[in-house]
Amino acid sequence: MWFRFKRWKSEEDKKLAEYMTNVFGCSPDNIDLYKVACTHRSVAGRNNINGKINNERLEYLGDAVLGAIVAEFLFKKYPLATEGTLTEMRSKLVSRKRLNLLSMKIGLHTLLQIEPHVFAKSADGDAFEAIVGAIYLDKGFEKTKKIIINNIFLTHLDIETIFLEEDNYKSKLLMFLQKKHKKFEFVHTVVERSRSRQLYKSQIMVDGKALGEGFGYTMKQADQEAAEKAWQLISKKYGKKEQGAN
Repeated sequence: MWFRFKRWKSEEDKKLAEYMTNVFGCSPDNIDLYKVACTHRSVAGRNNINGKINNERLEYLGDAVLGAIVAEFLFKKYPLATEGTLTEMRSKLVSRKRLNLLSMKIGLHTLLQIEPHVFAKSADGDAFEAIVGAIYLDKGFEKTKKIIINNIFLTHLDIETIFLEEDNYKSKLLMFLQKKHKKFEFVHTVVERSRSRQLYKSQIMVDGKALGEGFGYTMKQADQEAAEKAWQLISKKYGKKEQGAN
C-alpha cells in the first residue's frame, strides 16, 4: 500500500492515514480534512488560533452527502418500494443512534479529539458524518459513494435486519399508556446550543413522574429516545403479554 511510503508530517497524521486506508479503503490526499473531521469543537482551540476550526461544517456537508448516497442506494436496490417506505428505510440507516453505533464498531471514536467529560451524546455519529464530508471533498462524490456503500455499509451493517427492526417506541408507548388510562406528556429543554443547532432533552412524564429521557437535535429524535427508555422499563415491569393485551 503506497501510503506507507508517503511522508506524513507527524505520527498522528500517519495513524489517521493508516486508519482511513484500512477501514474506509481510501488513502487521504489532503490529510488536514480528516484531522478536522476528528476535531470536536470542545478541543478546537488547541489546534488553531481562533478556536473555530472543528468538524461541525464537515458534519453538515457529510450529512447531506450521506443522505444522497443512501437515497440512491435504496432507490436502486428496492425498485418497487414507495417513497414513504424508502424514506423510512433511509431514516433507519442514517439515524443518530445507528451512526453512533457504527462509529464505535469501526473504531472511529478512538480518533475523535474531544475534551474528557464533555457531554456530547452524538459526537461519534457526528464524526462519522464529518469523515464522509472529508472524503467527499478529498475524493469526489462517485468515489465517496463506493467507499461508503462497499467498505462501510455492506461490510459492517446487516441492512436487511435493520429494516425489519421495530423502533417506533413512541407509538407503542403512547398506545400502552392510553390503554392504561395514564396521564402523560413530553417535556422539552435545551441542554446545548451551537450556531447552527441545539440539543434537546425530552422527558416523558407519566402521572407526574419521569419515566424516561432522551436527547436529540430535534424534539422528535429526543422523544423517540425517551420513549425507548420508558418502553424498556415497562417491558421489565409488565412483560410482553400485558403490553400487547387489548
